[in-house]
Amino acid sequence: MAVALVGRLCALRGLGIGLSRLGAARIAVVRPMATSGVPTDEEQSTGLERKTLQAMKKGMDPYSIFKPKEYAGTKEDPHIVPSITEKRLVGCICEEDNTAIVWFWLHSGSPQRCPSCGSHYKLEHHELPH
Repeated sequence: MAVALVGRLCALRGLGIGLSRLGAARIAVVRPMATSGVPTDEEQSTGLERKTLQAMKKGMDPYSIFKPKEYAGTKEDPHIVPSITEKRLVGCICEEDNTAIVWFWLHSGSPQRCPSCGSHYKLEHHELPH
């Protein structure tokens, strides 16, 4: 440790004194990061994080991070509900000032209506990114 510190001080002060007499290798002053800077998230990410960043770069939302698109809730333009299974439990707040949630099972296939307010929902198959 002390040999490395002495070598670093000598190299930084420009004395050019090598530590070959002490048996240690000469210490380089130049760092590889000095010219190119700090790597970006895309350059240093690996595994699942890399797949997520690549999907987001393509405009996909693999983990539903972004705000969902707004739909009219009609039969022609139903609310899209992503699911990895054939059915999903959906909660509908039928009115803006309502405090009760109407829960119902949504099955794949044609759009289904909320039993209370009549809004249409459609289940679409969604693959996980990993």
